[in-house]
Amino acid sequence: MNLYNPIIIKLALGILCLIAQINIMGKGNLAPSSAMDQVQNYVLGGIIGGVIYNEAITVLQFVLVLIVWTTLVLIVKFAKEHNRIIKGIIDGKPTTLIHNGKIDIATCMRHGISANDLMFKLRSNGVYEVSKVKRAVLEQNGQLTIIEQGDENIRYPIIVDGQINEDLLDIINKDESWLIERVQEQSDKEISEIYLGEYISGDIKLYEY
Repeated sequence: MNLYNPIIIKLALGILCLIAQINIMGKGNLAPSSAMDQVQNYVLGGIIGGVIYNEAITVLQFVLVLIVWTTLVLIVKFAKEHNRIIKGIIDGKPTTLIHNGKIDIATCMRHGISANDLMFKLRSNGVYEVSKVKRAVLEQNGQLTIIEQGDENIRYPIIVDGQINEDLLDIINKDESWLIERVQEQSDKEISEIYLGEYISGDIKLYEY
């Protein structure tokens, strides 16, 4: 039984660390929406799975590894939520693949989207002709968000986590100063103080922190 004690302790510690990360950082990584969420899950799983049967790594060393990894994840999460540039580097940005019925082939190829993949994603959204697409945006999680021609009732976040969605501003032909003015009219708050801002049928609905 003594032989298995370290394994049992490491396994228990790994599960506790996993529970702690889920509760501290939210349950978003249970359904990953970005590359960082995927990496976080893979690395933590690799740490737990690769270490518990390695007798050369003591329980104390295992605890230190878990602490270091959790600390790094927390630092990255904080940085993403408070800096648009860092968020763009880590998670990437939504990318426009189709604009006004025209495919940006170079962008599709750069992101590994073949013509077959693109048409499959369009069909999955009930769209069968590229010419009917006003805007098709490849999200960070690989999903395709589509706005069809003539669809004036655009429902898309214009502010996310205190950061402006510049792609949507481009779609509705507005600039950053217009959005700042609209936000101050409604709430007298800065953009950074807005948790979520929705653009619905020409109106903006704000959810403050």
